[in-house]
Amino acid sequence: MYVPAHFAESNLQKLHDAIETYSFATLVSQSGGEPFASHLPLLLDRDAGANGTLIGHMARANPQWQAAAGERVLAIFSGPHAYISPTWYAAEKIVPTWNYVAVHASGRLELIEDLAEAEAVLRRTIETYEASQPSPWRLEESPEFVARLTQQIVAFRIPIERLEGKWKLNQNHPPERRAKVIAVLESRPDEDSREIARLMRASS
Repeated sequence: MYVPAHFAESNLQKLHDAIETYSFATLVSQSGGEPFASHLPLLLDRDAGANGTLIGHMARANPQWQAAAGERVLAIFSGPHAYISPTWYAAEKIVPTWNYVAVHASGRLELIEDLAEAEAVLRRTIETYEASQPSPWRLEESPEFVARLTQQIVAFRIPIERLEGKWKLNQNHPPERRAKVIAVLESRPDEDSREIARLMRASS
């Protein structure tokens, strides 16, 4: 990822926070010399390895895992983003741009062959995303059903070897211009614009 110095984020805790907040990732690998991508949630073990380890699963019918096993892959976590119009700056010789947050994590994909471990990944994923529900759904079906479900997925881990963060939030503009952009974003109805405004205030 192209990351100019003024947009780079290297704080490990902030990068981990972003991975957990924007956990629906794009997993990119190579298959037959062509790029292949899957869109899926990835969990994070913060303390497993220097940069943490990603945990996930995909459908066994998805061919990506076969080519990606043991290979270096890239997980892209996309945060909020918002278009920035040059009219908001009230200044000359300014061009349109886009503010956004993104984290790239790469490492070698390791298959989790043990069925008990794979089932644990499945259960952890369900528990993580059901936690915010008023009455969380739980995988409390028969052992036969759970075993069949587990056999239909492939679980994996990715020890993170390289972690990059890009917080593109108008840091290359003076404070008065950034304040004008924040004011416009805060007035907009969409959640992404307001979240970008919040992140811009936090980085001022």
